[in-house]
Amino acid sequence: MKKTDLSLPEGTKVPKHIAIIPDGNRRWARERGLPALEGHRRGAKVVTEIVRASRDLGIHTVTLWGFSTENWNRSDSEISFLMQIFEDLIDENLKEAKKEGVRIYHLGRKDRITPKLRRKIERAVEETQDNTRHVFNFGLDYGGHDELLRAIGKALGDVQRGEITVNDLCEVVGKYSGKYPYYLFKNYLDTKGQPYPYPDLVIRTSGEQRTSGFLTWQVAYAEYRWETDHFPDFSPEKLKQAILDFSRRRRRFGGTDEMVPKVNFDPKKAAQYEVGWWKAHHYRDTVKMRENFVKLVSEVYSMDLESASGTLDCFTRAVVEGHNQRDWVVASEEMSKFYQLIKESTQMNFDPRAVGILEVAWWEIHDELEEVVDKQRLEDAFVGLYGEIYQQSAMQLQKAAHLRAMATFEHDLAEKEGISSAEAGKHWKEAQVYLEKFYHELRELVS
Repeated sequence: MKKTDLSLPEGTKVPKHIAIIPDGNRRWARERGLPALEGHRRGAKVVTEIVRASRDLGIHTVTLWGFSTENWNRSDSEISFLMQIFEDLIDENLKEAKKEGVRIYHLGRKDRITPKLRRKIERAVEETQDNTRHVFNFGLDYGGHDELLRAIGKALGDVQRGEITVNDLCEVVGKYSGKYPYYLFKNYLDTKGQPYPYPDLVIRTSGEQRTSGFLTWQVAYAEYRWETDHFPDFSPEKLKQAILDFSRRRRRFGGTDEMVPKVNFDPKKAAQYEVGWWKAHHYRDTVKMRENFVKLVSEVYSMDLESASGTLDCFTRAVVEGHNQRDWVVASEEMSKFYQLIKESTQMNFDPRAVGILEVAWWEIHDELEEVVDKQRLEDAFVGLYGEIYQQSAMQLQKAAHLRAMATFEHDLAEKEGISSAEAGKHWKEAQVYLEKFYHELRELVS
């Protein structure tokens, strides 16, 4: 398999703590006509891959939920198989954890798992207790309510012994992400003593969209990402995409935005100028191309016409020397310069190089899919581009990206050879309708 490029664009906000609910092992196996236990075996391999990739991507803490307090309702044979897998995971990864400076924590109860597995867990915890480079939390016989009840029991014990008062539990002993209070009560949870006990990002696979009580206390202000793929298909590349999506989100913690992009454009005008540029490009009318492009940039980014005109040379080189020659490196370089000029003029908070690369990525995908009806990859490319510019998540941008892809589809139909001018006009009109809806959705979303 091709090795995943785990480098991240400069300026990416990497979560310090990622928590994963690895759902769908059994469904993955059934879809392939395999025994359900084979899905668990494949899932165990993915655990190792993801934990390694997390370290490569700069994540400090990874929490993985292996077995819940409710999973005891499964068959004896499946539980026995899972316990053996957990033993094997410890045996296969303990040496690497010690080498890489990973401290292992067990989250959950210890009284119901097999004595052999408990001894292995205790050994792993003990032998890594001095490591500080990374943290790996393994949720085994873990439930969020169970953790809170155990924590309350320990706290009440300290209260009864006179070591603390009930009011002490509400003492603020720090801030999560510099904004949300850490209360002293956190020291009674299974994540006590950790530098980053609260997850920044929770990922659940297999299309399930519920928390199931995972880290009930700790996830108060975590971001969530719902992955449609089953866990055995979750990969380092998907983890990377989850981090990029996280990086674009605007986290307010109950307050206000630190960054609100300028979105003063008129959707109708923006759509009119963009379709005008498309049509002029198709008919090789350079005067109208320049006129509509400058007006489009001025409208969308609230720039004066002179500043917008200053971006035209970079864009022209990106198209002529890059896109038309299929030289995507040159195209990316010129589009990075284009967005640098926009950033300087608008003071928007994005990385020009990252945006330039994402802009050219959709050009490349569009060329590949121009004759294909399914535009999902194109929609995904739009999500990445506008997410980076306007700091929005993939879920928030889905509708806007779909409208943008539909406008592109109508654009392609309008340019098809052999169609009548009347039919082409119909598709240009439809493209403008979709673009107006796109710009309206984008404006409403961002503002």
